[in-house]
Amino acid sequence: MNENLFASFVTPTMLGLPIVVAIIMFPTLLFPIPKRLIDNRIITMQQWLIKLILKQMMLIHSNKGRTWSLMLITLILFIGTTNLLGLLPYSFTPTTQLSMNLAMAIPLWAGAVFLGFRYKTKMSLAHFLPQGTPIPLIPMLVIIETISLFIQPMALAVRLTANITAGHLLMHLIGGATSVLISISPPAALTTFIILLLLTMLEFAVALIQAYVFTLLISLYLHDNT
Repeated sequence: MNENLFASFVTPTMLGLPIVVAIIMFPTLLFPIPKRLIDNRIITMQQWLIKLILKQMMLIHSNKGRTWSLMLITLILFIGTTNLLGLLPYSFTPTTQLSMNLAMAIPLWAGAVFLGFRYKTKMSLAHFLPQGTPIPLIPMLVIIETISLFIQPMALAVRLTANITAGHLLMHLIGGATSVLISISPPAALTTFIILLLLTMLEFAVALIQAYVFTLLISLYLHDNT
């Protein structure tokens, strides 16, 4: 049972070779480059949605922070598309892997912090010691603030991994219970099936919300440092 429960989180292979790179690259096919003078409805809707998200996200940023606009919109589109594709049956969701989420969170967080220490050195250092701190508490607060700074990318990655993994596990468990109850108690099976449908709708929302939260937090770290 445990093997089946976590089988969907195992990195898929083909001929003994991992194909996770191909899976990660697949969402790029869903956002084609427009080549016509007049785009079709799907591409027009995609471009409108991208511009809307980008406009809302860049409102708080300075000109220096807006240079990250392409990276941030790519990040939210990639995570959101990957999460949604992971809801398809017999599919693999790369964002359930903590290693991948850390690989996204750490470089972006480190880049934002590096910008802060380069262009706003005094303000960045001031975050380690709040104004008016009693002298005996200074060493302790510096240590606490340093730990809280370095734990930010870990919190980003763990939040995304936990939310996506928990939803998939819950859907798997309820789906298994529904298939078992069909032959035992059809009314109970119908009830669990309705719960499964509602949970699936919730997971669609969670997939998009987690992509937005991940990107928004990176955006806020960038805003604090630019």
